[in-house]
Amino acid sequence: MATAMTKMLFPIPEAAVALGIGVTKCWELVAAGDLETVRIGRRRLVPVSALEKYVEDLSPRTTAGP
Repeated sequence: MATAMTKMLFPIPEAAVALGIGVTKCWELVAAGDLETVRIGRRRLVPVSALEKYVEDLSPRTTAGP
């Protein structure tokens, strides 16, 4: 019996869904260097660790008060 593998890399559209944002905004984050990607051949993929880091980096900005 085969075991299920957890996905480690996401194409940009799937990364956008995981973050709850649009694909265009996801590409903007990549272009700005806010979301790390890797290239495998011609594909640009987002590692799970990059998604987690991006969300962690948001926390101080969203919870900081006046």
